[in-house]
Amino acid sequence: MSTEAILSKRPTADSDPIIPDRSPRPACESPGGEHVPTSIALRQRRGRIRWVTLIAILTIHVLAVLAFLPMFFSWPAVLTAVVLQFICGLGVTVGYHRLLTHKSFKTPKLVEYFFSWLGSLSLQGGPIQWVATHRLHHQHSDDEGDPHSPRHGFFWAHAIWCFVFDPEFDPYEKYSQYAKDLARDPVHRWIERLTVVSNIAVGVLLYAIGGWPFVFWGLFVRLVFVYHTTWLVNSATHKWGYRNFETSDDSRNLWWVAALALGEGWHNNHHAHPNSARHGLRKGEFDISWLVIQGLKLVGLARDIRVAPAPQQTQG
Repeated sequence: MSTEAILSKRPTADSDPIIPDRSPRPACESPGGEHVPTSIALRQRRGRIRWVTLIAILTIHVLAVLAFLPMFFSWPAVLTAVVLQFICGLGVTVGYHRLLTHKSFKTPKLVEYFFSWLGSLSLQGGPIQWVATHRLHHQHSDDEGDPHSPRHGFFWAHAIWCFVFDPEFDPYEKYSQYAKDLARDPVHRWIERLTVVSNIAVGVLLYAIGGWPFVFWGLFVRLVFVYHTTWLVNSATHKWGYRNFETSDDSRNLWWVAALALGEGWHNNHHAHPNSARHGLRKGEFDISWLVIQGLKLVGLARDIRVAPAPQQTQG
């Protein structure tokens, strides 16, 4: 197989089982026939709040604000946050998203596990949960089964959906059906179980290196930043921006989200060609995550890279 495979059309369930097609099917069925959410409106009305998640994320936000107090502020701590955000952010964009969810390139297993662990340091769930949720989003993008579509409210798509428990998807035995490839792997299962422990360990290490300023900036400020940049992909890039491709959802390309989210803001490109490792397809669509994948290729750590063709013109 060539190093880069050109994707001339959007994959379907038959051509690539990772991302199911959008052909009509009962809303309650996943590709394997398992029951999945049928009504976001019903979930909004009757879903019970995930209090642990809500309190944890609110606490992280409060602590991030406290990081600006003189006792917790230092420029080395700010630099630490910036460096860690870039490194751990790649765990989400390159690892969780382009490698694990969409299989847009291949790496040696140790590299795959490293990126998976980096993704867990963004505290957005373990690799199995994150990948499963994103695959569900692609299956039902902007329809009634999408877990975070702005059609159900901008702030629902941005953050509120994270705090509402869905008994038909959120238990491990339910969502793992959408990431069976990862659920079969004992290393990914361990990364999933140790997500919180890994972040605590990073906090302890930061304290040992630079005291409380390093903890507040390298952990809490960094997490708040990565939460909102990821959430903006779910919310803003389904509301504003331009389209290079006609897709059946509301996805848009939004330059400032791409800048904040390491290239993930070229979202219409991504929804048109979900298995492309490159999201910025036109001139000027800068995609730093793609450059990292190219760097991995140069040192022999990435192969079988899938790349979509550039669009001919902007759709509007």
